[in-house]
Amino acid sequence: MRTTSDDTIPGTVLFDGAMARKGYALNKMCYSFNDAANRAAFVADEDAYCAKYGLNAEQREAVRSRNVLALLAAGGNAYYLAKFAGIFGLDMQDIGAQQTGMTKEAFKAKLVAAGRD
Repeated sequence: MRTTSDDTIPGTVLFDGAMARKGYALNKMCYSFNDAANRAAFVADEDAYCAKYGLNAEQREAVRSRNVLALLAAGGNAYYLAKFAGIFGLDMQDIGAQQTGMTKEAFKAKLVAAGRD
């Protein structure tokens, strides 16, 4: 059972059974954000909301820092994390910028340039 990065795609965290178990509480919390009342409750008291779902210290720190890569490493599933990112107005370009270590503007420029090739 592998829970480390996939060597074929640098920086890729494999979401396998072990990661699903590791991230269960985090993903369950993010799924709850389908409901507007839950999003509001999270924004009102983030720590209490994380505690309600039983997030561990690694997951809580990743949530506090809004670090998508740390959330993935903590067992987060990209589909559920999109709900979390949406609360803060982050889109896929923001996430891509985090993943590549670029600013959003630089990441967008890279995408435009790749589309010209």
